[in-house]
Amino acid sequence: MLRLYNTFTRKKEDFQTLEPNVVKMYVCGVTVYSDAHIGHAMSAIVFDVVRRYLEYRGYQVRYVMNFTDVDDKIINRAAQKGMDPQVLAETYIQAYRKNLEDLNVLTATANPRATQEMPQIIRMIEGLIEKGFAYPAKNGDVYFRVTKDPGYGRLSGRRIDDMQAGARIEIEQEKEHPMDFAVWKASKPGEPAWDSPWGKGRPGWHIECSAMNLSHLGEQIDIHGGGNDLVFPHHENEIAQSESYTGKQFARYWMHNGMLQMQGEKMSKSLGNLVTIDDFLSHHEPDALRMMILNGSYRAPLSYSDEIVDAAERGLDHMRAALKPAPSNAAGALPETVKWLGDQSEAAQQGFTEAMDDDFSSAGALAVLFELVRVINTARDAGATDAQLKPARDTLCTLTGVLGLRLGEKKSRGNEVDEKTINDWVALRTEARQKKDWSTSDDIRERLEELGIKLEDTKDGTTWHW
Repeated sequence: MLRLYNTFTRKKEDFQTLEPNVVKMYVCGVTVYSDAHIGHAMSAIVFDVVRRYLEYRGYQVRYVMNFTDVDDKIINRAAQKGMDPQVLAETYIQAYRKNLEDLNVLTATANPRATQEMPQIIRMIEGLIEKGFAYPAKNGDVYFRVTKDPGYGRLSGRRIDDMQAGARIEIEQEKEHPMDFAVWKASKPGEPAWDSPWGKGRPGWHIECSAMNLSHLGEQIDIHGGGNDLVFPHHENEIAQSESYTGKQFARYWMHNGMLQMQGEKMSKSLGNLVTIDDFLSHHEPDALRMMILNGSYRAPLSYSDEIVDAAERGLDHMRAALKPAPSNAAGALPETVKWLGDQSEAAQQGFTEAMDDDFSSAGALAVLFELVRVINTARDAGATDAQLKPARDTLCTLTGVLGLRLGEKKSRGNEVDEKTINDWVALRTEARQKKDWSTSDDIRERLEELGIKLEDTKDGTTWHW
């Protein structure tokens, strides 16, 4: 039985879906006003692994990740650059799509954008006003009435009275209560604006996700995900809006990933300690970042350093060593070794599932896979042929694929190579050596070394590994 930690209840719970074998999953995406950084990548990879594992377990996953493409940050950045805000947003949306492709993040079922959801957003605000949960102010804003929702604060564990004590009341805001939040903002000169019953304006940040959930997944979803920095106020306000509008429980399970940290501080644009995804990929292969994230708990903070990245890369190389071809003259393993290899392969599948069923414990799953790597290497050293090793290797590649890792290829920017290509080059080099064409032989070796591939020449032939 799959169990996951629910932020809402603060405990692990058995996973049961609203519809049999169907998972409706919404993950908050990025606000597209600048280059995405590896903190954004961490959240995308965490929920990509969740999705992949759910699909591995037989669920049909309807996965929605939004783009916030109208926001104060977008408007301000566009003004600085002298660009149209929507052109700026589109530029960064396309860049982020390419980042996700490079990182082997599966394409979402839908990527809704706030600017494309205005009719649904306006209908939702009208419904909240009709039910008494929201009210238009004289300045053209519309606010959600937090005191109307008796459960407000239940996700974050905050009380309205405690929050009010620390709240700053802006004189120009015509709120009934200092904690009321905007679901519609009146437009200012030069800002993007849409027509509404309350005048020209644009939606507040929180209402966007509620409306997009309703539009693409319905009134209730199974999993709502995002970084733990979104618990309050964003996800708290999503719950308040959505459940006040529908009268139903919004999400059954709330999942939040920890933050990526640089020297103990959260990585963020405001702190100026960013490593963009493009920066990372210019020096490291994408799977190194994924491996680094998989090595820990998705709910815990993750420290970033060159040493941690190096360790992740060594782990990848060690795992890929299991795919190292057996010597061409391998005699074949004894029957008991082949049986042991098969038994260990089955045990790995069971151990992998048990680990991932425990709140998606990727670190536990990796430990199981590294043991399978040891088993494969031991069997190869005992004389197993590639044919005898293939079932266990297939298991390894299948399970690492569930985690989104690509063992059969090593990718980096401008450098993509797969196992078949490497074997072809090794065969060409072997032919060159037989002809004593040392220049061609050396050229091929140097080319492979540039790609991070090491060759070993023995009396039994040439083998390679990452």
